[in-house]
Amino acid sequence: MKYVLIIPDGCADQPQASLDGRTPLQAAQLPAMDQVARAGVVGAANHVPPHLPPGSDVANMSLLGYDPNQFFSGRAPLEAAAQGIELGPNDWAIRCNLVCIQQQIMRDFTAGHISTAEAQALLATANEQLTDPRLEFIPGVSYRNLLVYRGADDLPPPFSMETSSTPPHDLTDHSVLDAYPAGLGSDLLCQLMNDSLTWFQDHPVNAQRVAAGKPPATNVWLWGLGKQPNLPRFQDQFGVRGVMITAVDLLRGLAKLVGWDLITIPTATGYLDTDYAAKGRAAVEALDRYDFVTVHIEAPDEASHQGWADEKIKAIEEIDRHIVAPVWQRLQQESEWRIMVTPDHPTLLSTKTHSHGVVPFAVAGSNVKPDGLNTYDEAMAEQSALQFPRGWELMPWFLNR
Repeated sequence: MKYVLIIPDGCADQPQASLDGRTPLQAAQLPAMDQVARAGVVGAANHVPPHLPPGSDVANMSLLGYDPNQFFSGRAPLEAAAQGIELGPNDWAIRCNLVCIQQQIMRDFTAGHISTAEAQALLATANEQLTDPRLEFIPGVSYRNLLVYRGADDLPPPFSMETSSTPPHDLTDHSVLDAYPAGLGSDLLCQLMNDSLTWFQDHPVNAQRVAAGKPPATNVWLWGLGKQPNLPRFQDQFGVRGVMITAVDLLRGLAKLVGWDLITIPTATGYLDTDYAAKGRAAVEALDRYDFVTVHIEAPDEASHQGWADEKIKAIEEIDRHIVAPVWQRLQQESEWRIMVTPDHPTLLSTKTHSHGVVPFAVAGSNVKPDGLNTYDEAMAEQSALQFPRGWELMPWFLNR
């Protein structure tokens, strides 16, 4: 049996006045996704328990069949795993965005999608300024970076799972004054965030960006801290061998922690300009070698964070045309197969943030009897009797376990 999971991150949304009361999924032209819906079933799942943050870390963990109430231990450790960073039992990983804050307003949580080379130069300066050898800034891709704290057995833990922080993408165009970390260890995090203002203020990278009319990276924003989770291998749980295709470290790290292989697409960016067609080709080719192929596409989520309805629709249509359609064609060559299309969480254009709530899924393939629901969207999913309030139960259902 072959299985394919396609994740258009954050594509679920609310009806928009600018779209004549439709959601982006309803406004988009999605012949391939609708074909999946017609050939199979549509339903809804909730991947984020109400007491946990509605981020891709919690939601994708649930989507892969792991109860986040049991396994979630922070976002940054997943991204550390993607970079091959080993975390000991006393170590903590903290997500480090390079951001642009002006007049205490989060102007851009990506610092204008700063380049990886620019981020490396800024964080090299930050590391030179650190006085605590237990701390290290580790560059990632563009604005997405890490801070690692190396703990010791004879020292009290610097943070706790109750140490709170705010994702910067939840603050776009809002004041940051009440959004700084709080709780155990927050003094250290806030101090580093404030110190970075001085480190970066006259940095050559920022001087060049301002001269070019680009937003500067004013400082680091620290959030999503946690310790490495202990996730059982997916193959041990479900008996199938998986592979992940994504441009996002969070998904790469989650895949590595559950024992999946990774396929890297050089032209996949994790943004609106990603190479959709290359991802589709890679998924088709991966079906020759793997039982379970997952394709994650960040673009709809990025469009939502900017509040761009047209770009969100375009991204979903590109996924439909270049990923869902060719994968559907390829699966017709198999004797037994299943495909599922679903996001991890809603990302709302109205708030530019992730949201709690259900997301629609469509599943078709072997032994899936059509339920008569003909389009893939939120309204159709709401009509369905197939509901998974505990979203981590969707995966074993999909795999018929």
